[in-house]
Amino acid sequence: MNKSSDLSVCQSNQNIYDNRAIGVFDSGLGGLSIAQCIQQKLPNENLIYVADSQFAPYGDKSAAEIIERVNKIADWLIKLQVKAIVVACNTATVSAIDQLRLRVTIPIIGVEPAIKPAALHSKTKKVALLVTEATAINTRFLSLVDKHKNGADIYIQPCAGLVELIEQGLHESEKCYQVLNRFLQPLLKSNIDTLVLGCTHYPFVRSAIQNIVGDKITIMETAQPVTEQLIRQLEVNSLLMSGKHIPQHSFFSSKYFPQQAQLMSVLLGHSISLQPFPRI
Repeated sequence: MNKSSDLSVCQSNQNIYDNRAIGVFDSGLGGLSIAQCIQQKLPNENLIYVADSQFAPYGDKSAAEIIERVNKIADWLIKLQVKAIVVACNTATVSAIDQLRLRVTIPIIGVEPAIKPAALHSKTKKVALLVTEATAINTRFLSLVDKHKNGADIYIQPCAGLVELIEQGLHESEKCYQVLNRFLQPLLKSNIDTLVLGCTHYPFVRSAIQNIVGDKITIMETAQPVTEQLIRQLEVNSLLMSGKHIPQHSFFSSKYFPQQAQLMSVLLGHSISLQPFPRI
């Protein structure tokens, strides 16, 4: 076989077996709910996860601060030659994803609350969105609500302090339950029948939320549709790792401490090794 045909075969194999990692990041541990779904649906893919816990929550940061962190983390991941990036954070998505897509050429997948399916699903036409404080006032988010509400009444509930409790490993504590109850009771009085978890941290307190709101209220989150969109982008760009492959999953945190590795292992359902994210 000549050199030209050797090169052709090599390039073809690279297209079929693209073993570059998928980058996933969040302001902290919430994006693990997305990473977990990606691991389940794409078991052959390598992942690099960044928890920007030193700067969590993004929900109380300005748009400029969020954009700065998003760009720094994305640039670091690109230096590691990731083939796609999942911005596994609602606040970062609404604040920074548009400008990020203008800066880079690889696929960028964001997270947006399931407003459209929730509005279509609701029988009472009363839908509640649990979000961070930054998301609640973001103009991009508010325009999405207006675009997809489909005639439904949308109740936007900022959940100050909830991300911090989850980051501290207090997601199953009585304090967390009380905080959730305080946010949810006014929504129940509004006769909602559909509740959207508009932050990737919130699925980790889903059982507590369900206990408070009962079985008659449908809870929607975004891990599944985000993963499906990632798969579509990998397919259309010929980036899927389609061969059999033992994946490598790497986890980094900007606020590294041993207890955080233990908490991340609990949230993911399997043991992980955690590395400190470089100071950038």
